[in-house]
Amino acid sequence: MADACCSQSTCQPTDTPDTFEPPVTTTWWQDRTIVIPLLAGAALILAILTQVLDFSATMTSGLYWLSLLIGGSQFIPASLAAVYKGRIGIGTLMTISAIGAIALGHVEEAAALAFLYSLAEALEHRAMQTATEGLRSLLALIPQTVRVIDADGRTTTVRRQAVVTGMRLQVVAGETVATDATVLQGEGYLDCSAITGESLPVAVRPGDAIFAGSSVIDAALIVEATSPGTDNSLTQVVTLVQQAQYDKGERARLADRLARPLVPAVVVLAALIAGGGMLLSDNSALWIERALVVLVAASPCALALSVPVTVISAIGAASRAGIVVKSGATFENLGKIRTIAFDKTGTLTQNQPIIVKSVGLADVPVSEVIAFAAAVESQSSHPLAKAFRDFAVESAFAPAEAVTETTGWGIAGIVAGHAVRVGKPQWFELSDTATTHIAEMQAAGMTVIGVEVDGVLAGICGIRDQIRPEAYAAIQQCQHMGIRTVMLTGDHEQAAQNVAEELAIDQYYAQLLPHQKVSHIQQFAQLGDVAMVGDGINDAPALAAATTGIAMGLRGSDVAIESADVTFGSEDLRLLASLLAHARRAYRIMMANLVISAALIAVLLPLALFGVFGLATIVVIHECAEVIVILNGLRAGQNLVIPTSHHTPSDSPIKEIHA
Repeated sequence: MADACCSQSTCQPTDTPDTFEPPVTTTWWQDRTIVIPLLAGAALILAILTQVLDFSATMTSGLYWLSLLIGGSQFIPASLAAVYKGRIGIGTLMTISAIGAIALGHVEEAAALAFLYSLAEALEHRAMQTATEGLRSLLALIPQTVRVIDADGRTTTVRRQAVVTGMRLQVVAGETVATDATVLQGEGYLDCSAITGESLPVAVRPGDAIFAGSSVIDAALIVEATSPGTDNSLTQVVTLVQQAQYDKGERARLADRLARPLVPAVVVLAALIAGGGMLLSDNSALWIERALVVLVAASPCALALSVPVTVISAIGAASRAGIVVKSGATFENLGKIRTIAFDKTGTLTQNQPIIVKSVGLADVPVSEVIAFAAAVESQSSHPLAKAFRDFAVESAFAPAEAVTETTGWGIAGIVAGHAVRVGKPQWFELSDTATTHIAEMQAAGMTVIGVEVDGVLAGICGIRDQIRPEAYAAIQQCQHMGIRTVMLTGDHEQAAQNVAEELAIDQYYAQLLPHQKVSHIQQFAQLGDVAMVGDGINDAPALAAATTGIAMGLRGSDVAIESADVTFGSEDLRLLASLLAHARRAYRIMMANLVISAALIAVLLPLALFGVFGLATIVVIHECAEVIVILNGLRAGQNLVIPTSHHTPSDSPIKEIHA
């Protein structure tokens, strides 16, 4: 955009997380870029009044010149410097028009052009600032100093930039965490709304990971830094969004492709009009003036601004909701998604297997059966072991003794003098009753585990990874937007079918390896843009293959986050539909801006060429249209609307199974 953008200063990021200082918010009357054009406007109005009231011609002329010099100072010097370096931009067209008007004796029109163009440029600058303020304020959340606890337990205050991995930090109630860390001591609640978009306080205890920018609500915590103060999850988010703002998408590139060749083409056209008119007519001044009018009418300034303001505003709004969009092209693709593919485990489900049904088969109470199993499973690293430990009554039995694992079958041990085995149903002798219960549980998509006590099958438990409470509503919202929903999972057929039916997903594919997920993504892409939503290492190839890869939560695997184009700060699936609706709205705004900008040139050019409008009229129309494009683009910065309800609708087909 270097040659096409009206305001060159807004085209590149200037801050980096390491050097950033919190921005000082200024009101419009403290902003030099706004005040100077307004002074030019005030001088122009005074000049018009003195002319209408028939004051001194010298005073009127002086005020016109004052307005011209003040307004022109905002773009004429920079444009002449650019020409000296071999670059021709939109400011060049305006400079030529102003100089030409002066040469023809139309100082008042040159002053009007200088005022309106400098004002439009100032509004663009202010719009870009407004669009990026939300993002820049994220970094302002990080404290500039932190308290470090040394090996002797002494506390010293250091600058955030001095924090390195492994340092112990003290954070008290009301303070903000300076970098990513793990809680060592203390329990309490954190406000993570600015980082993850989570509206409710998050409980933390020793061993929990916390993120930079989270605020401690009610406790004093001692934490261990897991990232340097200058390179943590929050600074990475800001860096990615800054890059995204200046990585132009398809429509931005289209605007550039149209605007860049238009600038020299307009200069050539104006030269031909002036030269041809002078050769074919005795009225040279008329054709020179008409050439100047064409310069302004065909200037593609609004076209060059039509997309960037929209993209920056929209990405900034997404970042405030805890969503990181890595590029402008990605954001535009989000507005065209036709199919969404979901991973199951950890995306549609919570990746926290729990016991959802248990049946006693002997005289031992079911709660005691589970406690026996928990005592044995407490020494197992199997993912399903946690379901028993979480469900059992704390300290019901002493830890198991003589624990042995049989690969592929289960685990055994001695608990309070009783021989206990926990494992697959096939490991035990099954009665007809047990077989019936097992079949029912498996049909419901549960993983069935048997518990044997002293050689007798005492009970069976059905374990399932619970579906996220907001998943059904999120799927429905996507479908209401006309988006096809698909589930791609490596789980077995029955589990996949149950989840797909409970969430009313359009299609599902089970028992897939990572490369098979990629194959399905490629097939979906033939029908339109496709998004893939996942969180695990096995999802990374599909995330990379999709038109848009979306990683669920900052706690997802690093490989998934790196492979994705979009990362959610929280694990709330409701963000998905909100983001897609936000992107579609921004897409419509971008297209409207492009149409307005192109139509402006198409209409004004012939009117200017045939002398229907003079220079003053064309300037007013052109700059007003530019302001409209800027204001329209800023509408994309409206905050995302995120539903507050987590509950499944009453007509949901989800079946609740109680233990």
